[in-house]
Amino acid sequence: MSVMLRPRGQGLRALAPLLAIAALGGCSTVDTLNAIEPKSGLTITRNIAYAPGARSRLDVYAPRERKPARPVVVFFYGGGWEAGAKGMYGWVGAALARQGYVVMVPDYRIYPEVRWPTFLDDCAQAVRWARDHAADYGGDPSRLVLMGHSAGAYNAAMLSLDHRWLGEVGMNPDTDIKAFVGLAGPYDFLPLQSDVLKTIFGPEETRPATQPIQYVTAAAPPMLLIAPEKDTVVDPENVTRLATRIREKGGRVETRRYPRLNHALTVGAVAAPLRWLAPVLKDSTAFINRQTGQSE
Repeated sequence: MSVMLRPRGQGLRALAPLLAIAALGGCSTVDTLNAIEPKSGLTITRNIAYAPGARSRLDVYAPRERKPARPVVVFFYGGGWEAGAKGMYGWVGAALARQGYVVMVPDYRIYPEVRWPTFLDDCAQAVRWARDHAADYGGDPSRLVLMGHSAGAYNAAMLSLDHRWLGEVGMNPDTDIKAFVGLAGPYDFLPLQSDVLKTIFGPEETRPATQPIQYVTAAAPPMLLIAPEKDTVVDPENVTRLATRIREKGGRVETRRYPRLNHALTVGAVAAPLRWLAPVLKDSTAFINRQTGQSE
């Protein structure tokens, strides 16, 4: 049940061999993806404060054509709760916004500045800000979707399942969140193997309370759980176990497993040049549309 973390940044570097354009030189894989992801027709607003603090900022990606009541997707990036920045995932924000959503990509505090559960408090504040300000960007606060990759999928799953975090900002995930999409997320990953994770998640006797699978109820938002079969960072059986628990409780869940993908490519396949690898964006979009009533 363990989660197996690679050294910081290694997951994203795994994208590089699949991007011939990276051979142009001088650009990281992330820079390349951000540079080539189409952004036409979008309005991008950066570094909006959702709470005090340097890492309490988010970027908004919205279709330039202002139609009312668009679904709002809050995307949380991964990085093992010790790395990552919203600017690295501009391609995700742009790709989702071009599907007709208002997309918000927040930063949140990470280790060693904070440990569990402070990053969940930050994420909850970002979601509350998203709901309060959705209409400013053409979004519908009643059509709010949480999405994340890796550690970000964990954060979004905890907000969707454990009422404590959104409850602290005056929200209820059962009624305020329309859907959750998790890409290669850890949801049931004890015992911990990494010394850093042991520090982040605290004493062994309290760690069961950190696991999303402990909080499943029938009333939780519908979930799409995506697992790459070549994942050596997060055990794909995290998805199997969480989906099984949701079904046992009478909840709503769909799963997808992609044989070509590893951990990093599960989010990488959202990018335009890598979509041939697996229909991550197509499947996520179809699920979000069904849950929010968005027309295709």
